[in-house]
Amino acid sequence: MADVLSQAQIDALLNAVRSGDKDLENSGEKQEKKYLKYDFSSPRKFTKDRIKMLNGIFDNYSRMISTRLNARLRANCEITVESVEEQRYYEFSNALTEGDVLALTSVDIKGKEEETPVMFYISTSTALSMMDRMLGGEGAEDTNLESDYAYTDLELRLYEDLASDIISMMDRSWENYLPVHFAYTRTEVNPTLNQLIGLDETVVIVDLKLMFPNMAGHMSICLPGETLMNIFAEINRENPMRRTIGEDKSEEIFDKLRDSSLEIVAELGSTELSLSDIYHLNVGDVIDLGHPKESPIFLGIGGYHWFTGKMGTHKKNMAVKIDEVCYQLEQRSE
Repeated sequence: MADVLSQAQIDALLNAVRSGDKDLENSGEKQEKKYLKYDFSSPRKFTKDRIKMLNGIFDNYSRMISTRLNARLRANCEITVESVEEQRYYEFSNALTEGDVLALTSVDIKGKEEETPVMFYISTSTALSMMDRMLGGEGAEDTNLESDYAYTDLELRLYEDLASDIISMMDRSWENYLPVHFAYTRTEVNPTLNQLIGLDETVVIVDLKLMFPNMAGHMSICLPGETLMNIFAEINRENPMRRTIGEDKSEEIFDKLRDSSLEIVAELGSTELSLSDIYHLNVGDVIDLGHPKESPIFLGIGGYHWFTGKMGTHKKNMAVKIDEVCYQLEQRSE
């Protein structure tokens, strides 16, 4: 969620500009490097690797719901992940207003349901635009929409149907890591009156940007920290040595490949004969291939030249000694 300046910070900024202590025109040239403040009393629960993993999961999720909304709303919708940040729940809760609506989602990890729900938030203007498209409208953004707008019963029903459809696709974005089932449970109207999570509890906020031809909006997903900790713990339990397992599997694949058969064709040379010449061939006849015996021959696999070698014998059998491997693509062409 975007940071909001307090009234005291706004007044201090205006006073600094009036007094000349802060020059807005040259502020970009003399901008100092900023560092994020770290709260040692409440350290971060999730590492950068975990946040990066979540970014990849929801990047995949955004592409899936983009395809679904394109078909359902009959409009070109582009959805991208703007940010994935670890925050306190009050930072998410403080940005909500009385007219906002949250879609609550249950989380089932391998048959065990989590106590705290995942929360989906779609901005009011974005939700109304999507509902307008569902009913056959153009989905134009209402610039005169009041900040305390309250959904009607019909709009709430459409909101539930839309949220349920979007939430149902989240399972597929996690299936590469762990079978996690997400299911829509209910809609929470005026979430400011209900404290679903402790205000100081850790959550991860995923902000998605929705771009339509005639409007832009956003959607946020609030993932409780305790739920994520349980998911990551289960992933670690199932894949304690993911890298080692991957190496063992590759070795197993190579073992099976070693037992498979592969046809290798040694090509001495090529020539063209008429059908009458072939008809009159007899035992002992010699066909001139135009290929000197000292020149290399080609060994083909799957119709391509992979090796060059020389003819010879091995234990009284005809054999080919490999001299060179054709690494380059142009060397393999016939």
